Amino acid sequence: MSHVLSAVAWPYANGPRHIGHVAGFGVPSDVFSRYMRMAGHDVLMVSGSDEHGTPILIAADEAGLTPQELADRNHRLIAEDLVSLGLSYDLYTRTTTRNHHAVVQEMFLGVYENGYFVEQTTHGAISPSTGRTLPDRYIEGTCPICGADGARGDQCDNCGNQLDPQDLKNPVSRINGETPEFIETQHFFLDLPALADALSEWLDEREATGLWRPNVIRFSKNILDEIRPRAMTRDIDWGIAVPLEGWRDNPTKKLYVWFDAVIGYLSASIEWARRTGEPERWREWWNPASDSGADALGYYFMGKDNITFHSQIWPAELLAYSGKGSKGGHARTYGELNLPTEVVSSEFLTMEGKKFSSSKKVVIYVRDLVERYQPDAFRYFVAAAGPEAQDSDFTWSEFVRRTNDELVAGWGNLVNRTANLIAKNFGEIPAAGALTEQDEAVLASTAAAFDTVGDLLGHHRLKAGIAEAMKAVGEVNKYLADLEPWKLKGEDQRERLATILHVAAQCVADLNLVLAPFLPFSANAVDKALGGAGEVAPMPHIVEAEDLDGGAPYPIITGDYSGFPAWERRPIVVGTPVAKPTPVFTKLDPVIIEEELARLEA
Repeated sequence: MSHVLSAVAWPYANGPRHIGHVAGFGVPSDVFSRYMRMAGHDVLMVSGSDEHGTPILIAADEAGLTPQELADRNHRLIAEDLVSLGLSYDLYTRTTTRNHHAVVQEMFLGVYENGYFVEQTTHGAISPSTGRTLPDRYIEGTCPICGADGARGDQCDNCGNQLDPQDLKNPVSRINGETPEFIETQHFFLDLPALADALSEWLDEREATGLWRPNVIRFSKNILDEIRPRAMTRDIDWGIAVPLEGWRDNPTKKLYVWFDAVIGYLSASIEWARRTGEPERWREWWNPASDSGADALGYYFMGKDNITFHSQIWPAELLAYSGKGSKGGHARTYGELNLPTEVVSSEFLTMEGKKFSSSKKVVIYVRDLVERYQPDAFRYFVAAAGPEAQDSDFTWSEFVRRTNDELVAGWGNLVNRTANLIAKNFGEIPAAGALTEQDEAVLASTAAAFDTVGDLLGHHRLKAGIAEAMKAVGEVNKYLADLEPWKLKGEDQRERLATILHVAAQCVADLNLVLAPFLPFSANAVDKALGGAGEVAPMPHIVEAEDLDGGAPYPIITGDYSGFPAWERRPIVVGTPVAKPTPVFTKLDPVIIEEELARLEA
């Protein structure tokens, strides 16, 4: 058994989530975490709302709210969205907690004392009309290295190089199109060149495993070629104070949001441990030197636009805090900290061939989708056709087709037919008689799915995993179609009928567990259809929690996941009552395609 950290990208608290967001970080991380729990690993799945930075200030101004009021409102909306999809966080928290502030400041001090922060005079971008600092990502222009248009002030997605806003050619503000002014200002820079050798060695080790997706390791190694110090403070009045004399009380100097956001994985782990009453237990996932942390693995889930922060900035912070760069040093309170085992980056999801855009109404929000459709239908679409290794497109016609032709006609039909035949003929799980070669073969096929699908999920191959699971579903459907148990009506055929239905029920129970990481809501419904308690897939919930350090209360996502079944066959219990089932999945009328397209155009 390993300690597995599922470190899930922190959604930015500028509004509710749309399906493009959760297709990249949400569903993949939850499928993996659910599987790893069932496989017997000690999983800690953490994340939270990222609430600092200039974009929150801008959005708050537009909404007539304070930054904290906007963060409060959106944090709750996001938590509701994530719970509605069944994302099984051990803790989903936020970056405005006092716990998070304290952890970030401790990390800053560790990096600073080890010499990996350097103070420099630089140029900051200012909006001429408002006088407010413009964040790097809110400045666009032409890349000075490859010449691509649309490069941001922090990096060029075309060539992957790290940039500074003043290096861009023809820079403009994404907020209002004006040309920013650049003024001199003092900031702390993370000395990435002093950490480059350690980062390179770590990435070489990761590449040697062969586990990282090729695009992620390639991008990560490319950005080392032009590595340079990067500013980790900002001229802004909304964020975490710099914990040094002369800086701490300066209302306009705060830590960079991307310095504090990635530390959230650690601060959320610490908050989770404190909430469990075992405040040091987080170390089991974070300290490689401890006996309990020697087998700790960390998987980081995000979209490809955040690779650089998780394969360069965050590892550099961890190395610097642990004193592992060229300047040496030693760790402070938290000790030496684990680096990521794998950065699991998804590509982009588009919608009807277009990039998601709330302002252009090319969007469907999670809350709207789950209000009209089953969450597992969307989870299935992401697993089967999502942006796992390349960009993919969500279309309403494909959503309807996969729901009707695969979920309803395949898995839903198998469950319904099996339960209905048992209810009609026996009213309970019947005992099996002697098994034929066909019986043994189909039972072997569903038993084998545990190994096949489990290996794929452990390597983040959701698309192949769901395909193998549905292939096994097809084999059981064929078994029933070939044997036609509904035609066995004579008393002399009753034992054979019981045997076929017992075998079918065992196969359905097997496949329900195999599909549970993908389809947790329906997993519970299928379990009930076969007479179970409907608790094979524990679900998350929102709790109104007190701030541990005296701040304002806030909602968190958490759950009791101790009830996950093992990733293996559970023999069905003869005599378990089975009633006439109701369909697990809802067949969609094709008319919704035009209805949803009309909504987009409205």
